[in-house]
Amino acid sequence: MQRRLLHTTRHTLSHIGSSPVFLTPDVKLSSVQMLVPTVIPKGTQKIVLNRLLSVAGPKGEINLQIPDFVKMDAGNPAVLKIEIEDEKNKIQKSMWGTYRSLINNAVVGVTDGHSSTLRFKGTGYRVMLEKDAKTGQEWVKMKVGRCNVEGLPIPEHIVCETPSQTLLVLRGPDKQKLNLFAARLRNMRPPEPYKGKGIYFNDETIKLKAKKVK
Repeated sequence: MQRRLLHTTRHTLSHIGSSPVFLTPDVKLSSVQMLVPTVIPKGTQKIVLNRLLSVAGPKGEINLQIPDFVKMDAGNPAVLKIEIEDEKNKIQKSMWGTYRSLINNAVVGVTDGHSSTLRFKGTGYRVMLEKDAKTGQEWVKMKVGRCNVEGLPIPEHIVCETPSQTLLVLRGPDKQKLNLFAARLRNMRPPEPYKGKGIYFNDETIKLKAKKVK
């Protein structure tokens, strides 16, 4: 009778980290050593970001700070493999998938771009785009249940569109900066749990609470 093994000594690879990043011919990668590294504390240890990876494509260029233990195998011009120095190192293994995702997001961003949407729900809620006559800076202006109009200037490399008065579409190559700007707009009027009024990010939904009875 064959005994069933409850555990294995075989080392498990990161499913995300070991997945390849697919490149198009118009994507260019270059890496340089940073003069002043960025140190990130990680418990009793630390991660030193000492290399600057530049990903350039038709939509723009994105720079990523990466540590030395992240290795990139570009033997095939159409496929980029992300590896780490020591698969038994806990910190390296935990960050393997993270840096693979960051590099993949950068490649997708400079080729196809990223997009996010904000939906405005509430009586009188609406969004509009306005350009400052003096500076030429374009702004996102919103009416979200207050007397005054609120808004933020649109950062560089982010394009905003308003298909309707209650929908804002944001596009850009850098996913992190794009979602950060979307989050800043959403935080001006996040969805409230009783009537559901507010600004919703992408497919966000909330569970409504019962109204308080005095």
